[in-house]
Amino acid sequence: MAGLYKTEFKNPVIRWVDTRLPLFTMMNKEYAVFPTPKNFNYFWNFGAIASVQLIVMVATGVLLAMHYVPNAHMAYGSVQSIMRDVNYGWLLRYIHANGATMFFIVVYVHIFRGIYYGSYKNPRELLWILGVVILLLMMATAFMGYVLPWGQMSFWGATVITNLFSAIPVVGNHITTWLWGGFAVGNPTLNRFFALHYLLPFVLFAVLALHVAALHVTGSNNPLGIEVKGPQDTVPFHPYYTVKDSVGLCVFFLIYAAVVFFAPRFFMAPDNFIPANPLQTPPEIVPEWYFLPFYAILRSVPNKLGGVVLMFSSILVLFVLPWLDTSKVRSARFRPMYRPFIFLLLVALVVLGEVGAHKPEGIWVLLGRLATTYYFFHFLVILPVLGKIEKPLPLPESIGKPVLGGGPVPDGAAAKPMEHA
Repeated sequence: MAGLYKTEFKNPVIRWVDTRLPLFTMMNKEYAVFPTPKNFNYFWNFGAIASVQLIVMVATGVLLAMHYVPNAHMAYGSVQSIMRDVNYGWLLRYIHANGATMFFIVVYVHIFRGIYYGSYKNPRELLWILGVVILLLMMATAFMGYVLPWGQMSFWGATVITNLFSAIPVVGNHITTWLWGGFAVGNPTLNRFFALHYLLPFVLFAVLALHVAALHVTGSNNPLGIEVKGPQDTVPFHPYYTVKDSVGLCVFFLIYAAVVFFAPRFFMAPDNFIPANPLQTPPEIVPEWYFLPFYAILRSVPNKLGGVVLMFSSILVLFVLPWLDTSKVRSARFRPMYRPFIFLLLVALVVLGEVGAHKPEGIWVLLGRLATTYYFFHFLVILPVLGKIEKPLPLPESIGKPVLGGGPVPDGAAAKPMEHA
């Protein structure tokens, strides 16, 4: 056995592999006996659900790519052929198309959980930044995938969004021409978007691997927002959270299946069932629902360049969120002044989503500007100021104490927020 890795596995096949390449030892260490805070709630399921959903999207995407034709004259017909002629092609397409919606729902809940419980704070800043990179890659991948059916909304959505880059001084027109592969959205554009839509999910996998690696270095945050004090505060990831994640996955896939089988076109624009026609503009060009808040921010400024800057800033501000929040306490459970502002932010995002679905006229313009103002005000003013003036509630001494005690933290409990932050 000289030169071989010493493994604890008894199964002869696993032992033979593990002594030469200790994959099973690594998986056991990182996913089985990995110590995890014992007080996770079901909000912590959404990270695992997002990972599984990414696998579903890649698998169905690869199968669809075998039948799709990235040609402006044949793309729409190839999608219809997938639906009608390919065995279970309709199912693959509906799983993939609705999977994007389900993926964004899961990721948005995952992000909200991170904001509510302060999962972006020291020492998890890089973990959070990698998560924002994943969000950006998802948005780019989803936008390019939306163009591929080559219906009316696909074509004109690509035209409108890519045109935004022309607002950038000096280099804007060059970027737009490069994206188009010419002087208008056409066959080169479709080929480029198909290639990138196929490639970016594998980049997503790479960034997700870094995201998970960073998580396993710093450890997970928890609903109390305090660090573990020892083995009494943790349980092994398996079987406790593998079972809990499995329950969440079952519920998720039940809802997912209900959408696929009973309302597969609920999230699809009717205009996208009309072949792309460069000579006929749809009455209304509306992006997918998960882009609507950012679309509303874009339209809240009359100036095109200002709108583009504001739209990209709404994502970029998330990169610096760990440094904008000056509070030493992580969890909103112990921040009574901060908690209402989080829900106000959620309301502002819902309003922006509704505004983005309507024409920029009348009351929708005012609502869009008010919600946009609050969005940036929350991150750039409320978070830095509130952390200085807010008096947080007492923090528990450890994770294990309130869990084993089975009740709320008493008012007179020892509180050292600076120590646990």
